[in-house]
Amino acid sequence: MVLYKLQDFEPNYRDTLEGQDINGLGVYTQLTDEKIGTVSDVLVDEEGHFRYLVVDLGFWIFGKKVLLPIGRARVDYNVNRVYTIGLTREQAEDLPEFNERQALDYDYEERVRGVYRQPTGSTLPLEASPPVEASIPVDTTYKQPAATPTPTYNRDSYNYEHEPSLFGLNDQDHQTLRLYEERLIANKRRQKTGEVSIGKRVETETARVAVPIEKERVVIERITPADAGIAVSGREADFKEGEVARLEIHEETADIRKEAFLREEVRVRKVVDQETVETQETVRREELDVNSGNLPIEER
Repeated sequence: MVLYKLQDFEPNYRDTLEGQDINGLGVYTQLTDEKIGTVSDVLVDEEGHFRYLVVDLGFWIFGKKVLLPIGRARVDYNVNRVYTIGLTREQAEDLPEFNERQALDYDYEERVRGVYRQPTGSTLPLEASPPVEASIPVDTTYKQPAATPTPTYNRDSYNYEHEPSLFGLNDQDHQTLRLYEERLIANKRRQKTGEVSIGKRVETETARVAVPIEKERVVIERITPADAGIAVSGREADFKEGEVARLEIHEETADIRKEAFLREEVRVRKVVDQETVETQETVRREELDVNSGNLPIEER
């Protein structure tokens, strides 16, 4: 359980107190009306609940500060005082010193709470009673009620609500009013904004390709031999008619065909982009109006 100084927890807390700052008020015992110190600070928990008043005992013990649980304090702004409930000067002197430079831990708070859990042992006068016969003995001393066993706490399970006598606010003889306020609650709603349809289409284009081909042709050359004009024998000069030679002629033609090849892959997925959207709205809050005429009213 972490505790904070009120000034550190809420630097502008004075703006909401309408001038009724508890710091600086004198601290007095409720039974003997004896001053024991001055409120120097307030300690609150992580939710802003008052837990302790820091009391400076410099009025009679120079430089010592102690803690007063809020449930053992009664603030009277009419006289600018804080009254301790069930705390004597002797108990205040026995309280462990509060050091602002050291962190508050469970062991230190247990030492503080242990002092307040002890019965005070004070004697209180009885209320006035009608006269009684002298022969009847009357015990006029205040009898301290039997001490109830103190519950056992540990650092893992302890909660301030376990001890309302130390940290609870006493609402006796007071009306409890509930004041409501509106707050903005931010939620998110998922809605469809559209859809994306993905398809394929076929586009055509004219492709050109050049293919080199070969064609055969017959070339007839006539030449004059070197021995032209020389007489030959009749047997060598074989005069014939008709076909004397045959040649096959070939040529290449372009063979064009189409094949399908994988060109690319297209992957379709969704991604989520985040952004912060700010909005404002008028909210209402209930405040307390007290109409008491000329009657004195004490607010705590």
